[in-house]
Amino acid sequence: MWRSLLDTFWSEEVWLPPNTTWEDIAPGNDKAVVYNDYTHLLYPLPLAVVLIFLRRTLETYWFAPFGKSLGIKNTRPKKAPVNPKLEAAYQTSSKIKHKQYFLNKDEICSLAKQLDMTERQVERWWRLRRSQDKPSTLVKFCENMWRTTFYLYNFSYGLFILWDKEWLWDIDQCYRGYPHQGLSSDVWWYYMISAAFYWSLTISQFSDVRRKDFWQMFVHHIATILLLSFSWVCNLHRIGTLVLLLHDCADIFLDAAKAAKYANFQRLCDTIFAVFTVLWIFSRLFIYPFYIIWSTSIRAPMIVPMFPAYYIFNSLLCLLLGLHLVWTWLILQVAYKAISSGQMEGDIRSSSSEISDSSHQSNHSTPNRVNHKKET
Repeated sequence: MWRSLLDTFWSEEVWLPPNTTWEDIAPGNDKAVVYNDYTHLLYPLPLAVVLIFLRRTLETYWFAPFGKSLGIKNTRPKKAPVNPKLEAAYQTSSKIKHKQYFLNKDEICSLAKQLDMTERQVERWWRLRRSQDKPSTLVKFCENMWRTTFYLYNFSYGLFILWDKEWLWDIDQCYRGYPHQGLSSDVWWYYMISAAFYWSLTISQFSDVRRKDFWQMFVHHIATILLLSFSWVCNLHRIGTLVLLLHDCADIFLDAAKAAKYANFQRLCDTIFAVFTVLWIFSRLFIYPFYIIWSTSIRAPMIVPMFPAYYIFNSLLCLLLGLHLVWTWLILQVAYKAISSGQMEGDIRSSSSEISDSSHQSNHSTPNRVNHKKET
């Protein structure tokens, strides 16, 4: 029965172009080109462990000392007094719409009556307890330095290996000859390292300071891994490399701007954020839809016979465009606040903290979704 289910799921009519079988694209020494091997999707797992070790090493011996030399402190907030009943209420609320970040008046009154405390005592304890779950500035600086370093490396490596690839300059080459397109070792490493990075983010989430958008980020990382795996299995690695390259370029400046802000280099932060905003809009709202999506939606059907899995793949790419539009709106909100106030305020990266702590304290009804990530 299990074999029957697997055969149904991996039906060649769904996953492959017409008149193509799994045997046709199976790797082998007798084949004219090197085909993708689906078993290689396990390789990013040990590579992710290596990246986690590398991250910890860089944070400990490079980023943290560098941050301290810039005057960034690793101070921790004062701990809330031990109170098992309030702690139980706090842990329970953390599972319901992330309410550990604020309480409304009715909830404060209810807790105060249950515990024979004043409302002010409850508010103070809750504020201290909430602060304990937030990472120090130095920790957030190190995290953003690591991401900046990785995105800079990955983009540079991707640009280097794709510079002499024909599909970088003529996107139609992503489909000509499909699915019988050879895989080179440099593209293999590009895919494996990129997938390993997202696996490392997924794994390290459970040991890092827990963020308010923990599950949103977790789902995002898993979805990215699935998209990479999907394109790998279907031998769509050419278009996959272009999507990876396009998305890495703006992320460099996003995390660099955050790192500059944590180091109190406000002018540098504003400059980098301005570059990031322009690059984001140009890459995500112009190149991506009018070059990548147009190619996968219009040009590809003219060159390659369509099949169900391709439509799924293209739908995921279009869904990503929808996310770009949402995140662009959030980014423009931050940019507007920066122009209005004369400097970039709040956190432009929701995986670290809120866009603006003060806005949450003054308006409890502000959706937590506004803090959701603005990276891809």
